Amino acid sequence: MIPLRCPHCDVGLKVDERKLPAGIRSFKCPACRKEVSVSLLEKQADSSDTVLVRRTKRKGTGSLTVTANEDTAGQVLFLKEGKNVIGRKSVTSQATLSIVTEDLSMSREHIIIEVTKDEKGGYKHYLSDNKSRNRTLYKENYLDEREVVVLDDNDKILIGHTILRFHG
Repeated sequence: MIPLRCPHCDVGLKVDERKLPAGIRSFKCPACRKEVSVSLLEKQADSSDTVLVRRTKRKGTGSLTVTANEDTAGQVLFLKEGKNVIGRKSVTSQATLSIVTEDLSMSREHIIIEVTKDEKGGYKHYLSDNKSRNRTLYKENYLDEREVVVLDDNDKILIGHTILRFHG
């Protein structure tokens, strides 16, 4: 069995490599029903045992996985180049990416992630708190007013009581 994590809903999966059909490129997550890309890296010549399976990294401007909790369903938000304002969905929210949640400790426009192209053609992701009422926790520290941090793949961000996982 190979342990995997769905990149969309962050649910833990165990895949029986003996049951994978030859040439498989993806499968549907049993929890969120979204496609999970995989690559068979090595296969034993005399056996059906797979040595390693890994998800193929999608190139793009990055995404946030919203971890499900009692107030919030699991969600994936895809970032766009430029300024992304992220917060709780409401009729009055000005957020460009809204999280459907009952978490009232999350502001309507809680954080900003600015996505810019770097000199190598990749993307840089800059996180800042957007004057939220309950602040933003990043790497176990609250962001100060006007503080901007560069995000790395798999960084954890806490807004309100909701955990976001950055993928870039």
